[in-house]
Amino acid sequence: MNKKSVVQAMMLATALSAPFAMAADKPVVGLITKTNTNPFFVKMREGAQQKADAMGIELRTFSGKFDGDNQSQVQAVENLISAGAKGILITPSDPAGIVPAIDRAREAGLLVIALDTPLSPATAADATFATDNFKAGEMIGQWAAATLGDKAATAKIAMLDLNSSQITVDVARDQGFLKGFGIDLNDPDRIGDETDPRIVGNDVTSGAEEGGRRAMENMLQKDPGINVVYTINEPAAAGAYEALKSAGRADDVLIVSVDGGCPGVENVKDGVIGATSMQFPLRMASMGVDAILKFAQTGEKPQATEGLDFVNTGVELITDKPVSHIDARSSSEGLSMCWG
Repeated sequence: MNKKSVVQAMMLATALSAPFAMAADKPVVGLITKTNTNPFFVKMREGAQQKADAMGIELRTFSGKFDGDNQSQVQAVENLISAGAKGILITPSDPAGIVPAIDRAREAGLLVIALDTPLSPATAADATFATDNFKAGEMIGQWAAATLGDKAATAKIAMLDLNSSQITVDVARDQGFLKGFGIDLNDPDRIGDETDPRIVGNDVTSGAEEGGRRAMENMLQKDPGINVVYTINEPAAAGAYEALKSAGRADDVLIVSVDGGCPGVENVKDGVIGATSMQFPLRMASMGVDAILKFAQTGEKPQATEGLDFVNTGVELITDKPVSHIDARSSSEGLSMCWG
């Protein structure tokens, strides 16, 4: 090979290897969600990707095949350890079952941040970035009590929860609502042990519209005079409304919820839901990517919000029927901030 050919070959080799060298220089961050279809997690990926692109980070995303698919999440953690990732953001499908894999990741030097749902125990992660779900419930409870006024003392309340597993998000929203409404909690870490006669009962919805409809039908059989309905999320609220509509009760029952998805905010606008508490999955993931990059650069880990054991990513009350002493945003404002 002559000198010119050697030089050309060297230039070609350099050109071909350059992108790989640049890619290798990018810190790798993993995002593992429960599924890849839920609009909440779609918005989470969007927030993480926007921040990763802006900060020159390589984002690798994974998800379970279904909600509750722990094995796929375990495999994703192992993949990220092998890839030399700097950190992992995860919404755990099984907060306890994922812990051994998370332990291995932390032992390998990765920063692990739980998003939205804490691990069990929460200290198994380096930090949790989440909505203050107790506060979210408390806000809609306060709103419902203030809206009813004197009638709150004789309210008949249906509690439409997620499932029977007593998971942290479910418990926090349920108990927060009851406290906000002015009901004494027995064990604030447990659903359904209250003795206040205003509570007609609890049922489960799986966080789905059909589940909300069925649970509401069950509650109406128990007491047709229900006038306040708490729901774990907005799809369950939509189902509850359909059941109330079929029973001719849609216009005289207050429905409150938590999430802040665009369909839910539309239901606030349309009068289906009286008020909802909005959470911010895009912000949650973006803040998480920032924290991992900071850790990679300085070794500094995120600190919990004062007075809490997690980093609070914010919550806003959305209603078109505000009450004087509770801060709220209208549905039109909510539609400019919603997800899904």
